[in-house]
Amino acid sequence: MSHLKILTALILVLLPTHDGPDPIGSWRLSSREFKDGKFVAILGVSGRVRGEVKFVKDSAGESLYFDGKTTEVILAEDYAKSQQKMPKRHLTADAWVAVNSPTRWGGILSVAQDNGDSERGWILGYNSHSFSFGLASVGADDGDGKMTFVTSKTKYEEGRFYHVAATYDGAVQCLYINGKLEAESRIQSGDILYPKSAPLMLGGYRDKNEFNPFHGRIRSARLFSQTAKSVVIKHSFSHNAKLTKSKPHVVLDPNFRFAVSPYLQWATKTGMTVCWETSRPSSSLVLFDDHVTFTGEKGQKKPVFDMKAATAGSSKLHEVRIAGLKENTAYYYRVLTADDLGRELISPILSFQTAPGDDIPFAFAVLSDTQGNPKVSGALAKFAWGLRPNFVLHPGDLVDTGTIKEQWVGQFFSSMKPLLERVALFPVLGNHERDAHFYYDYMSLPDPEYYYTFRYGNAQFFMLDTNRNVAPGSEQYKFLAKELAKSKATWKIVSYHHPAYSSDENDYGDTWHGPSTKGDLRVRELVALIDKYKVDIVCNGHIHSYERTWPIRGNKATEPNKGTLYMVTGGAGGPLETAGPIRPFFQNTVRHGHHFCYVAVNGKTLEIKSFDLDGKLFDMLKIEKK
Repeated sequence: MSHLKILTALILVLLPTHDGPDPIGSWRLSSREFKDGKFVAILGVSGRVRGEVKFVKDSAGESLYFDGKTTEVILAEDYAKSQQKMPKRHLTADAWVAVNSPTRWGGILSVAQDNGDSERGWILGYNSHSFSFGLASVGADDGDGKMTFVTSKTKYEEGRFYHVAATYDGAVQCLYINGKLEAESRIQSGDILYPKSAPLMLGGYRDKNEFNPFHGRIRSARLFSQTAKSVVIKHSFSHNAKLTKSKPHVVLDPNFRFAVSPYLQWATKTGMTVCWETSRPSSSLVLFDDHVTFTGEKGQKKPVFDMKAATAGSSKLHEVRIAGLKENTAYYYRVLTADDLGRELISPILSFQTAPGDDIPFAFAVLSDTQGNPKVSGALAKFAWGLRPNFVLHPGDLVDTGTIKEQWVGQFFSSMKPLLERVALFPVLGNHERDAHFYYDYMSLPDPEYYYTFRYGNAQFFMLDTNRNVAPGSEQYKFLAKELAKSKATWKIVSYHHPAYSSDENDYGDTWHGPSTKGDLRVRELVALIDKYKVDIVCNGHIHSYERTWPIRGNKATEPNKGTLYMVTGGAGGPLETAGPIRPFFQNTVRHGHHFCYVAVNGKTLEIKSFDLDGKLFDMLKIEKK
């Protein structure tokens, strides 16, 4: 290097480039700083990495890829016991980040606890569409701890880098995106109110009872115990502004894979919907036929399909509708999808069957409350597939927390794969879905998707969302009344999540020490409508046990063929619950244990068989219409 260049570089170092604070913590998440399972901090404590470690090159160097499942960087297991200094009244936090999967509560850099009414600490993060900054102080709500969240006007584009910065000066809470002030609040004041114990972490948000993993990339992050001026924030952004304009930007996983394997939706006599998700935007093509022929030499034979269906464009979430099919016919299909780099994914050869006419027998499986237990739901799905149902009815709580993508991808779809890749899923919303956008993203149902009806064989199914209003005069009540009134089906089956009748020990009152409503009184307002139109069966979940009632009409037990059978089938994964000590009038049988149900229909005969986790039959009922 010449003497002139050295002198110039020295002058640039010595000159004060801005009137800004120095960080108390600074982390660059690249391979150069990664040693022995840790990111060596530029300033502050080093960060220990959990889960997968993968680096992605960008226009300014490298960033750490967070897989949305396991990857997290723990700067301190407990900030209070670490050597990392923490801001007291004045704070600045910033990061270069690219979000790949929206979520309700996302964390980039955080030290916080959010448990019930106690919210303490701060979170530089994001939600399902914008960036956010949450903070609790001693000067708000008498210091009892209630965070104020400010959110950006900018709606982030998945996979694209943004510079996100937050400041607090004891009076004003600000959020900057790409150097520009986008939100501020004066609700909080005084010193920051910290929890007694909490992890300081990069990539995700964790407290005592929940973990929301980050999916995307973080390039760097810094923490200051001073409040940066807006000009300093703008200057910091300018150093790597080119990152926000780089094309193409890495959208998701640098590897190309099926995030969710092919699964089926909306089975009719003449059509089927095939859905899947890929880690990168790619094309959507389904090859299918009612038979498969093979060409080529022995050992190198390739399947040939005569028909295909495709959806235009490039997407991560794929939905291809196959129409013009023959009723009650077996079809074979495989998915082909290619990304922008020409890499191709090909599914195995799978099968499905279109819906039959009124005079042909059919069967379906009922699994509910699969939430958070892929080991159990996977075993039950395998047993259910062994019986070869035509479709699956799911009365809600598919996952434990609907706002967490990994629970959909890594728990529900992965465990239900052997069943859902060959038979269609017809679900309703449970309370654990939280009405999250993931439900609507992954399901392909008629608008508005939280209620709908469908015909299958000689039965009609009426699907409701009892998290919403179902009282007389409500949208769903009117829908149900209208559809039941015009139905000509031999069998009428209604499904919603919360049971109108239940002997559970404590969901509707403590049955060991006092009275109980023995069911959800809010949804029991549907019973009169169900009585009026002589619904045959109501399928519910919510209570994690098995219960079958006597036929009920007019809120009284009645004889076969004179009332509606109510079934709680919430045993496909959730923590098991117990029946109370008092036997209610409606109870025919109740059972503690994981299970699923299998319903077979042949003309005016309907059989219900219930199986436990070992695949053993524990209850059976036959209904014959006169």
